[in-house]
Amino acid sequence: MIQITEKIFISEQELIFTADRSSGPGGQNVNKVSTRVTLMFDVKNSPGLHPWQKERIARRLSTRINKEGVLRIVSQQTRSQAENRALAVERFVELLKEALKKDLPRKKTKIPLAAKRRRLDEKKHQSRKKQQRSSRIVEE
Repeated sequence: MIQITEKIFISEQELIFTADRSSGPGGQNVNKVSTRVTLMFDVKNSPGLHPWQKERIARRLSTRINKEGVLRIVSQQTRSQAENRALAVERFVELLKEALKKDLPRKKTKIPLAAKRRRLDEKKHQSRKKQQRSSRIVEE
């Protein structure tokens, strides 16, 4: 079981891993060994998540989830398939934690008086500048 938060766990059987040849470091090893790891997780059909959690994940990670509802994470940072697999799982946990985080309510703030004054002073300054330009008489 992979722990996402204190209460949310996802079975490792829900994750699908595939390995391909990586374009990263490795010298001749790149041509022989499949070190790039792709992790796929079916968000839409996951039994470990509540419907509201699935919806929140789908909304927040919409750029990473395809039309079938599958989240895809690729890792090719190291020369080792095992390390890339561990990095992909780590990234998966981070993404889900971030997606399931509650939004903090926005606190309304008041515009400081000094900022209002600066804005109005700048407007007056611009106005004077424009008036001086228009009131000049052009001599021919």
